[in-house]
Formats: sequence, C-alpha cells, structure tokens
Amino acid sequence: MSKIKRLIQSYSKYVAVPWRDDAAAAQRVIFCVYHESEELRLRAKVDEFEIATRAANHGWALFDLTDSFAHWLGSQRYAESYFRKPNLLPTLLPKYLSHIEAEFDIFVQDRNIGENSVVALQGVATLFGFLKVREVVDKLAPKVKGRLLVLFPGSYEDNNYRLLDGYDGWNYLAVPITADKEF
Repeated sequence: MSKIKRLIQSYSKYVAVPWRDDAAAAQRVIFCVYHESEELRLRAKVDEFEIATRAANHGWALFDLTDSFAHWLGSQRYAESYFRKPNLLPTLLPKYLSHIEAEFDIFVQDRNIGENSVVALQGVATLFGFLKVREVVDKLAPKVKGRLLVLFPGSYEDNNYRLLDGYDGWNYLAVPITADKEF
C-alpha cells in the first residue's frame, strides 16, 4: 500500500473520532505530514480526504495556497519593480500574510463553515522562503470553528515540524498524522 494511501487511512480513523468542543484553536489543527516527493500523488488523491471527512459526517472545504503568491504579487501596484529587484520583497511580505488572512476570511464566510467542518489547507510548500507555515496557521486556525487540516510536505519528529525538510523546524500543538504512525 502506498504512503499516501496509508496517510489517508490514518486521517480517516482520526476524523471519525468524536471531536471535543472545548479544544483551543491550536489543538483543532491537524497536520497530515508526507514526504515532499509525494506531493503530486497527494494532490491526485486529495478527494479521498474529502470522502473520508464526509463519511465521518463532517463538512469539507479546500483552501489552496498554490497560486496565491503569484496572484497577489502580480496585483501589486509596483509589481514590476519587485520583479526587477526581488531583494525588495521582504518589505512587502507582511502584506502577503494579511492578504492570505483576508482571502481566508472570505472563503470561510462564503462557504458558511461551521463547527462540524474541516477546512483543508493545500499548497503550503509555496510559502517556503516567503512566510513561515506557523505564522499562517496561527492566523487561520482561530477562524475555523471545526478543524483545520494542513496538508504538510515535510517531516515530523519529536514534536518538531520541518517544511520541505528545511532546517528551520518548530514545535506546534497540532495533531500530527503520518503514513507510518497513527495519531
């Protein structure tokens, strides 16, 4: 059985367990961790996460960050300047986080996402080098009353998450689900 299939099975078992109503925002976050080389396989099977979620009688919504940076930067007034001088980007990046947060607010409101829903966050690898996943999760998690599922290409070991196996890891209270270990 493939690693992605095992990851989906582990997620299915977790999402079927009754949810606590009193969990803090950080405790309502689920990280499905997979090796970055499995990204295309996971994207091809993301519908199976939805099927598992709906089978457990929960709602489902997928928020994709994959193209968000390109669309956001291209819409900036001085985009051409940033393309010519990318070293100026760090001054603009805090606005990118605000943009993601605003887009997420609209997404959650438009879909009327409630306490019994899972919002899956896909495309977090595209944040690498621009924003920290932790910053984004910290902003988005309180906006989801149900569960925030982060499809995370990287590694998890000893309560430490590393995006794309980069050296910059962090601890987080989220529930880790991997292909090798169930929750």
